[in-house]
Amino acid sequence: MVNIKTVYFLFLTLIQVYLAAQADYAPFFFDNGPYSNNGNMALISLSEDLPIGTQVYILNGTDPEGDSVTFGISFEPGKKEYFKVDPQSGNVTLIRELDREEEDEIEVLVSISDSQNKVVEKIRIFVTDTNDETPHFGNISFIVDVPEDKPSGSSIFKFNAVDKDTGSGGSVTYSLQNVQTSKFAIDRHSGVLRIKRGETLDFEKSRTHFVTVIAKDGGGKYKGKEKVHSSSTTITINVIDVQDTPPFFIGTPYYGYVYEDTFPGSEVFTLTAHDGDRGNPNSINYSIIDGSDGSFVISNTNGSVIVLDDPIHLKKELYELKIQATEIDPDGKLGAHCTTTLTIRVVDLNNHPPTFYGENGPQSKFELNMYEHPPEGEILRGLKITVNDSDQGANAKFNLRLVGPGGIFRVVPQTVLNEAQVTIIVENSAAIDYEKYQLLAFKLLAVEIETPERFSSTADIIIHLLDTNDNIPKFSSDYYIARVPENSPGGSNVVSVTAADPDSGLWGEVKYSIYGSGSDLFLIHPSTGIIYTQPWASLDAEVKSKYNFYVKAEDTEGKYSLAEVFVTVLDMNDHCPEFNDNIFEKTMIIGAPVKVEAVDYDAEEPNNVVEYSIMQTDPDNIFDINAATGEIKLKPYIKSLDIVQNITKQKDCKWSVVIQAKDRGSPSFSTTAVVKIDITEETRLRGPMAAFLLQSRDNPLKALGVLAGVICFMVIITVLISTAMFLRNKKSNRITPARRIIKKRPKDQHPRTARTAWFKLRRASNLSEKFIITDHDQNCENLNSNNNVELPAPPPPCAPVLPPPTKYLVNPNKIELHLPTVSGAVASKTNTQSLHSKNPNISTALVSELKVKLEKKMMDANTYHI
Repeated sequence: MVNIKTVYFLFLTLIQVYLAAQADYAPFFFDNGPYSNNGNMALISLSEDLPIGTQVYILNGTDPEGDSVTFGISFEPGKKEYFKVDPQSGNVTLIRELDREEEDEIEVLVSISDSQNKVVEKIRIFVTDTNDETPHFGNISFIVDVPEDKPSGSSIFKFNAVDKDTGSGGSVTYSLQNVQTSKFAIDRHSGVLRIKRGETLDFEKSRTHFVTVIAKDGGGKYKGKEKVHSSSTTITINVIDVQDTPPFFIGTPYYGYVYEDTFPGSEVFTLTAHDGDRGNPNSINYSIIDGSDGSFVISNTNGSVIVLDDPIHLKKELYELKIQATEIDPDGKLGAHCTTTLTIRVVDLNNHPPTFYGENGPQSKFELNMYEHPPEGEILRGLKITVNDSDQGANAKFNLRLVGPGGIFRVVPQTVLNEAQVTIIVENSAAIDYEKYQLLAFKLLAVEIETPERFSSTADIIIHLLDTNDNIPKFSSDYYIARVPENSPGGSNVVSVTAADPDSGLWGEVKYSIYGSGSDLFLIHPSTGIIYTQPWASLDAEVKSKYNFYVKAEDTEGKYSLAEVFVTVLDMNDHCPEFNDNIFEKTMIIGAPVKVEAVDYDAEEPNNVVEYSIMQTDPDNIFDINAATGEIKLKPYIKSLDIVQNITKQKDCKWSVVIQAKDRGSPSFSTTAVVKIDITEETRLRGPMAAFLLQSRDNPLKALGVLAGVICFMVIITVLISTAMFLRNKKSNRITPARRIIKKRPKDQHPRTARTAWFKLRRASNLSEKFIITDHDQNCENLNSNNNVELPAPPPPCAPVLPPPTKYLVNPNKIELHLPTVSGAVASKTNTQSLHSKNPNISTALVSELKVKLEKKMMDANTYHI
């Protein structure tokens, strides 16, 4: 049978093993390597074009004790935060856009905690490149001066555009816009700009060239698609003049007049000639080479023609002077020259004002249609105006000027002698704007300069402007903010955007469109600009409350502008509070609260703020509840279990409490639940087992499971030990009652007491040593009664001596056990015959008596410990 001390020792060992299992070790991450998507997040690589909200990793780890773990993620102070983590699932989500050019490595602190221990690891995340950068030119604009005699094929400038991307996305090639019509070419790899082969520059034909250079990268992946970026810049090439063009007269043909009252030596006319190389002109020398007949001379420096004779002595009424203009270089050498004819008419007194002429004769109004924003320096060729003064000499000299909006046009020439072709030149292109003026009106005024009469005349200049598509649509605001209630039906209006294009006709028509990652749930009317939700869209503030996207306004030629739209989904109170599943049965210790908890899944306050109240209790008026936290307490006057039992009629200390959880939304929603509360007093048990039972009061199945495990373990140990002892006894201690008796103990022998070794769990080497058995017929050949020899009947056995009564000690800390002893003779060691085979009465009485005594002592020992 099982030794009591052995069972007790095994029970204590089991308790120690259980307590050792309660030791708390720190949790740890799984290290799955750099190519895994779960573990400790070490050495992973993320593409910089990942959209915000992407799940990039799953933190994964465990606790040696099997406790649940939570995860955390943080960054060094002052560092940008790129990720957030769900504490329960470990899902790591991107919350800020990555930019490899700004930060190609991110250091992150990840942590794992079992609520008692927390492990923090510092890991490094690599940001990989995508083709998200555009080639960038160093300057906004470039200006270069090139002599007009620069040979074709010569390099004139080198561009250098930088792309911050790596690989093919960072390589740059160059090209020219409108290369077929350009006089220039560019090396696509080096960026060197050259004069195209076979082309030359000419200052006199074009003084400035504007060349647009395009820089394009090699392309690469961006957000899963092949993307090629390009940028452009404009270089202004100023052609520098060189001496290769002869001089020319301006304002030809020339007409001069000599009046009858003109004094000799008077200036008749002034000619003006310029060097054809206007960039670096030489000075001009004037001379009359024919037709003067000695009556006229010309100033070599300023081209003024002077009459030498008195008009009455002039032999002709009409003189045609051939005048030459010759260049003089800085060294004083004569260069190229040109000639013109000055016609001088001898007239009488000043009696004619200046007069304006058109193609069909005198005209006082001139009209012209022209497009807005013509190039500066352009001549209004549609105006063919001639001004003439029929007088001669100084009487025919007058000034021309425009009267009207200033700074837009200028008139050439400003001083006229006798007659001139009037030219109007554009000075301010920006002011010629169809959106400001559809019509420009000027007066062309001619006023004599030196005559006492100051004759004058005017002509009206009417310019009708024609529109061009020179404006882009412009939004009324750079961004729009809209608020939409959640659960709004599909097709609900969100916001209206407005863009205006001041151009006329089709150029002023605006078409709207939207794009961007947040625009999937929205549509825009292409002509009205009203943004509304998709017919199938369902807005839910609990899922996503913020959207932003771009709206585009575009005219018929593709000119556009952008504005950003921010949409906020307003939270509505559409969720009821929900109680946790573990609130329906609670055990309350007097003096300690129990807690119920409900969750409202609305997105914002006050819709998700829950307040608790007790609706009904049976019996009533025993509990209070904290409206904010859900803690349920007994009324202050309830101090003991006796007071509780006096309140209820059933005396079972169990209450059914109806709890209401109500949110603060409008309208408000509420949920009720019935909580069964079992009230008890604090246990007086101490030690680890008591602490375990207290912790398991709300989960009795856990305590029952542990207790059942202990009992099963003890039963298994008991069965194993009993089986082993039975097999050993069966093999080595067979008692054969044939021809054997059990002697009584001699009267003079003292009773035996319990051996101390028995409490030390020492087993006897042979259980048969407890009995003394004497074989009277040692020479008997028929010990097993199998030789058919008739033997005399054995004498009746003697009853064993009863053991002394058990003594129970007063001292509870000391137990003294007395075991029964049986006297007898020792049987022969060679006898293997079972005692039961010959005399079952002896074996049954002996075994039964020993069994009863042993069970009684075990019961006494267990009763004491309990």
